[in-house]
Amino acid sequence: MTRHYNFCAGPAALPATVLERAREELLDYRGRGLSVMEMSHRAEEYLAIAEQAEADLRELLAIPANYRVLFTQGGATLQFAAVPYNLLGAGGTANFLYTGIWGKKAIGEARHLFGSAHIAASSEESGHSAVPRPSDIALSADAAYLHYTANETIGGLEFDYIPEAVRPDGSEVPLVCDMSSSILSGPLDVSRFGVIYAGAQKNIGPAGLVVVIVRDDLLERARPDMPSLFGYKALSDAGSMINTPATYSWYLAGLVFQWLKEDIGGLAAMDAINARKAEKLYAAIDGSGLYANPIVLRNRSRMNVPFVLADDRLDKPFLAEAEAAGLLNLQGHRSVGGMRASLYNAVPEEAVDALIAFMADFEQRRG
Repeated sequence: MTRHYNFCAGPAALPATVLERAREELLDYRGRGLSVMEMSHRAEEYLAIAEQAEADLRELLAIPANYRVLFTQGGATLQFAAVPYNLLGAGGTANFLYTGIWGKKAIGEARHLFGSAHIAASSEESGHSAVPRPSDIALSADAAYLHYTANETIGGLEFDYIPEAVRPDGSEVPLVCDMSSSILSGPLDVSRFGVIYAGAQKNIGPAGLVVVIVRDDLLERARPDMPSLFGYKALSDAGSMINTPATYSWYLAGLVFQWLKEDIGGLAAMDAINARKAEKLYAAIDGSGLYANPIVLRNRSRMNVPFVLADDRLDKPFLAEAEAAGLLNLQGHRSVGGMRASLYNAVPEEAVDALIAFMADFEQRRG
């Protein structure tokens, strides 16, 4: 069997050592005589898996004691509804920074459910090629919280700073972040946020799981009409097990956390690796005559690198030849076209080197 290099934006690459460990334990988990997939989520063995996963995530991100960690379902898209349900119980308006498609979806869900959403700043005028600067952000007087997407997976636009969530009168509101495609890519000051949520299928593990990190003081702000399964307090009180959780995804996420700790050496080491990978690929794009990236330098995503070819008639040959060379899932999102290489944690540096070599060869032959 030959494993190719996978640049998919999600479900994304998983570390080979994690897959090997899962394979070893697939039929018989540590002599228990059954798979984790068959195990009761109430079983002592599974509770130990869940508790270890949370402990490892807390250690990696240095999550303060006054934050709850939830392992729930529905992906980040469900959180577009869950966040306003949990934080608008005392009234006010959800505020947003609009920087791309996923931010737009979050805004749309708030408007659909509650009739209004305030856009505190937008990158639309720039074609989402640069995030708004801090001085551009203007919250509404009744802001209940400020939501933003740290990294827009489709457009390849990443914030280079953590926004301040301050009303016009100077009072602070919780900062909420969709961190699906950048969480665990480097160190993070969790204390700057009220809520962080992230779909698992990029840097955490396989699809089917979403991690929510929420500050204790926000657990009592929910609307009374909220669906019961959305409630952060109820999920926390139940150990994320109001219903049967995504047990196997949770288990695999735990293996990824262990890989980050033991094999990589923590998030500072992961940060350095990710910086090298992105710098190499952007340098190859900028130094070519065939490829281009539209994002301003300070906001170029390290996780998702979109690029276009000068002649779009070469798109299909590029993708076909890349796949034949073992470079998979380089087609850009259907809404924007072009190419996209996602460089998540589990994409090894040699994969980026192989992609750069292929791009140079393709340009020499076709450019």
